[in-house]
Amino acid sequence: MLSTIKLSRWLLILFTVLLSSQILAHGMSEAEKLSIIEGGNLRYLWIGATHMLSGYDHLLFVFGIIFLLTKFSDIIKYITAFTLGHSVTLILATVNGIQVNYYLIDAVIALSVCYIAFANLNGFKRYLEIKPPNLLIMIIALGLIHGLGLSTRLQQLPLSEDNLLMNIISFNVGIELGQIGALTIMLILLAGWRKAASFEKFSRLSNYSLIFAGLFLFSTQMHGYSHASNPDEFGFSSDNHLHDHIKINEAEAAEAIKQNHHDSID
Repeated sequence: MLSTIKLSRWLLILFTVLLSSQILAHGMSEAEKLSIIEGGNLRYLWIGATHMLSGYDHLLFVFGIIFLLTKFSDIIKYITAFTLGHSVTLILATVNGIQVNYYLIDAVIALSVCYIAFANLNGFKRYLEIKPPNLLIMIIALGLIHGLGLSTRLQQLPLSEDNLLMNIISFNVGIELGQIGALTIMLILLAGWRKAASFEKFSRLSNYSLIFAGLFLFSTQMHGYSHASNPDEFGFSSDNHLHDHIKINEAEAAEAIKQNHHDSID
């Protein structure tokens, strides 16, 4: 097993890589949107899975949860609570077109990473000298917040009005598959280490690092929010949504004309 010092260095390097990635990248090209339409529900499922596996804020939160999972019953309880929470808001917000500023919701998600790490460190009793809130209820509540963030991402995609529910379900199933995959890898890597004396040091270091990472992400998202000058950058207005579909339809028409022209020449 790697030493605590080596794992600490690896953890810091991992956080550095995650935090230096394209934190404020929310855009999507017209070609990508067109490929999603052509790909159907399987495409939404794939996007959901890859979004979870590449979503550093969601992954950091899941990483924080694994320190609570000491028994199989804990895995079922807490992961089900988190899944229930984010599924509810993901579906309801998307169906009702509830749009949230993506900088602000990502900033709150970053604070949720800090919260779970602070709870893992027994911070409420140790530093605040108060009884901590019911953790299961908090996991559900934080899941609701993450669901709003996921819905914000989903509403960036060209959703079909006729097939909206299946688009949402496919995306959500993809999210769950990605979450299960990430959680499985994390649990396997840590399974044989939990009983070792060095695990407690690793746990402390990891959770303090999660707090640092969460605060860094929070400040970055708030910086992006304060420097976004175009109101349409904050959300996905109906005008923008309509314009996206017009552009996609124009692209499809242009491709059809090009194909017909090519066929006539042949």
